[in-house]
Amino acid sequence: MNFDEYQLAAQGTDQRGGNDIQDVTVHLLGLAGEAGSVASVYKKRLRDGTAFETWNAQAAEELGDLLWYLATVASKLDLSLQDIATANLEKTRHRWLTTSGDPIDGSFPPHERLPRSGTYEFVPDESPEGTDTVSVYFEGRQLGSTLTDASPRQDGYRFHDVFHLAYASVLGWSPVTRQLMSRKRKSDVVIDESEDGGRAIVVEEAIAALAFAYGAQHKHLDGISRLDQHLLNTILLLTDPFEASVRSAADWERAILRGHEMFRLLLKGNGGRVHFDANLQSLRFEPRNGGEPG
Repeated sequence: MNFDEYQLAAQGTDQRGGNDIQDVTVHLLGLAGEAGSVASVYKKRLRDGTAFETWNAQAAEELGDLLWYLATVASKLDLSLQDIATANLEKTRHRWLTTSGDPIDGSFPPHERLPRSGTYEFVPDESPEGTDTVSVYFEGRQLGSTLTDASPRQDGYRFHDVFHLAYASVLGWSPVTRQLMSRKRKSDVVIDESEDGGRAIVVEEAIAALAFAYGAQHKHLDGISRLDQHLLNTILLLTDPFEASVRSAADWERAILRGHEMFRLLLKGNGGRVHFDANLQSLRFEPRNGGEPG
């Protein structure tokens, strides 16, 4: 029996077969009540231990009642329980399972691909005005301009290019990194404009700023292994028009956590080297003046 067959059979036992507000409300209250009954059975199991010999049979009965109310509520809302179950599995896979990490740009010439491994060097300095700065180097060449925190607060945002590096290494996506490295895919006019152009760059910078602001409220994610769903949903919404849409919420979570880990080490060490390996989707920190790598 599949979910749709069960839903149809459950309709035949519904004693309030109408769809007016009272009928729907009764079933919604029943749904909530049965969820409480499942919890109540398990509470008794915790209290009585092995003496509660029929707990699993009672739990199964309460779960069955919960399923019945779920099916009838779906019917009253003109929804398919089979469709609901399928969509929910897709949602949970996307949230908790990472994708293969295969290169997005693998079909392009080598000079138009993001590098699969290498080292970023974050070199600190000070401006004539006394502002902390950092310059980022890759293979002996400076990437972009020398950065400051660009804020009245000295919050370390000058090191945020490590977020873009994390997106490139973990997700295989970073139009900002492409621009910095002159790796835009100019051999394909459409890709060059739509995936590597200004809009995609602005979106990625917005994601980096959003992730930074979120991290700043959570000790830059020190000791945190899971991100709030609303943050990930916002990022997925922003990247939906782009090739990054093939990456899951779990992929983004991993990239953001790895990027913040490197950010914390760069901030603590006031610079350093970050070795990346996109094949392993890994980042590794090396202090400027020796010491223990991260």
